[in-house]
Amino acid sequence: MVRRFLTLCCAVLLANILHAQQQPFNGLNMNMGNLFYLSDAKTRSISPENFSGEKGKGGMATLEQGLARNAARDLGQGWKVSPYIHIEPGQTYTLAEIEGPGAIQHIWMTPTGNWRFSILRFYWDDEKEPSVEVPVGDFFGMGWGQYAQLSSLAVCVNPGSAFNCYWTMPFRKKCRITMENINTERMTLYYQVDYTLTDVPENAGYFHAQFRRNNPTKGGSYTLVDGIKGKGQYVGTYMAWGVNNNGWWGEGEIKFFMDGDNQFPTICGTGTEDYFCGSYNFENRATRQYQEFSTPYTGLHQVIRPNGMYDSQQRFGLYRWHVTDPVRFDKDLRVTIQDLGWHSGGRYLQQQSDISSVVYWYQSEPHNPFPKLPSKDLLEVN
Repeated sequence: MVRRFLTLCCAVLLANILHAQQQPFNGLNMNMGNLFYLSDAKTRSISPENFSGEKGKGGMATLEQGLARNAARDLGQGWKVSPYIHIEPGQTYTLAEIEGPGAIQHIWMTPTGNWRFSILRFYWDDEKEPSVEVPVGDFFGMGWGQYAQLSSLAVCVNPGSAFNCYWTMPFRKKCRITMENINTERMTLYYQVDYTLTDVPENAGYFHAQFRRNNPTKGGSYTLVDGIKGKGQYVGTYMAWGVNNNGWWGEGEIKFFMDGDNQFPTICGTGTEDYFCGSYNFENRATRQYQEFSTPYTGLHQVIRPNGMYDSQQRFGLYRWHVTDPVRFDKDLRVTIQDLGWHSGGRYLQQQSDISSVVYWYQSEPHNPFPKLPSKDLLEVN
């Protein structure tokens, strides 16, 4: 009897494995373990050398059309005639418009100018409200407007100002990506959006990212996000944290209020450096200094120290990607973090820091509209 049962279990397991192997691979969820699978997915890429991403349409700009016409004047069509775009003050430029189904798999760009004054927006399936609305620097972990090496699985920032993200962003009908220049000066943008046209699973959520800033915080608490409604999972946090007091600043606990939580959350961390997977003030005990680090899922990748002239306070850039541990919710989500340091006598201090953040999550649509972005003056790092 036992032998017969085990034989039946093995047969069922083998049948499931064979069934999985026979299913067409859609080219999503790429990793080192499935690179050898063939699929019918179509690889496409949008850049200033191919605005539509159409097959066989790259590098066609003529000298009359391309912004690099002067550099290419001796060589002509096909020789890097259109490698970048200009976005004028007050202009919103459509970087990509893609008919689905499919998914974005990688984005690279290098924008000039003030990164807080270039607003990146993503729209899925003809929605009117963006699912991503973030200053471009903050989206890629550069909220302080200065380059800092960032080497992670989801986001990489490489010399000299090369922004890369690898978040998978599925869409079913359409994807539209725009950049708005709210500065008073023209900006130049090199960019590339790499995507695949393929079937998207029914249970695939849509990618979202939202920016917030409080300068200063009030009451010792900062809200990373609230008002999320629907089913989804929280997958990442970036924070640009400016400290306005002496001493260690990161005692605050992060709290995830989900699915009807009121006064008390379901998930409560034990400290800011703990949430970002560090410990004991991110201090290098040998040098007695903050120690920058950048790893696949988490990092304190940026420490800005006062220089005796115009940089007036310590500023930090931190990220935490919930790649293997997404925070799942069924109905709603709110996330806060305490802005907590130290008084004399070993007492907690409710700080008044300058905190900006981007949170990243996937959810079913429709989503609640985002709060209005701060004005240009309130976005500015000063």
